[in-house]
Amino acid sequence: MEEADGGTLFLDEIGDISAAFQVKLLRFLQEGEFRALGTNETTHANVRVLAATHRDLPEEVRAGRFREDLYYRLAAMTLTIPPLRERPEDIRVLATHLLDEACQRHGRRARGFSPDVMALLMRHDWPGNVRELQNEILRMLVLTEDDTLGAELLSPALRFPRAALPHPARPPLAQPYGSLHAPPTPATQDNATAEPLPEDGSMQERLDTLEARILAQTIARCGWNKSLTARELGLSRVGLRAKLERYGIVPEAVHRPQP
Repeated sequence: MEEADGGTLFLDEIGDISAAFQVKLLRFLQEGEFRALGTNETTHANVRVLAATHRDLPEEVRAGRFREDLYYRLAAMTLTIPPLRERPEDIRVLATHLLDEACQRHGRRARGFSPDVMALLMRHDWPGNVRELQNEILRMLVLTEDDTLGAELLSPALRFPRAALPHPARPPLAQPYGSLHAPPTPATQDNATAEPLPEDGSMQERLDTLEARILAQTIARCGWNKSLTARELGLSRVGLRAKLERYGIVPEAVHRPQP
């Protein structure tokens, strides 16, 4: 706090701090003063405070693990960053930046990624967000013997996603009409699977074509109800809107089914 005087203080994982430190931090935010460890002298500092957390702080407040008064002191302006799986358009830029950063840090050279690598990176759901992407790129850089990073360097979780493995047979469950997880029948089978797969273009271009086709058909079937479409496809509204803009999918471009 003393070193940040006149500047910005960034507190990461604010949801994990102890109850005792919550009291001290609240006093600092209210009064702009603190006492250094081992002294009774009061020190003043004027800082801008930014805090980050992976926790749901309102829920932590309701559970009694986070002080309500401290939460409202910190939450003057809240920015919600969607997980990486909901903003795949950021993966290419982030991967390039992280590769350049890793090369500089470890004294290695790499020109970039092969097209197959980028297609697999875009398809992964990234439960570990940017840290997982950073570790994956570092792994590839350590293992490579070439200037271009190939798909064979990726971890098995990316090269062989669990979604591609066959699932054991199970009895059908009652699901809403149009669910992508419903067993395909002549009445509900998605037209996206009935149309021939694209045969031209790179791996990423073909995946983009299929994704755009599924998006267009699903949102048309849902009557352009974005909340229903996002729920069916397992996306947030922000992620769905980004994908619609990316592929230029607008009501005029897709036939809406009549009631």
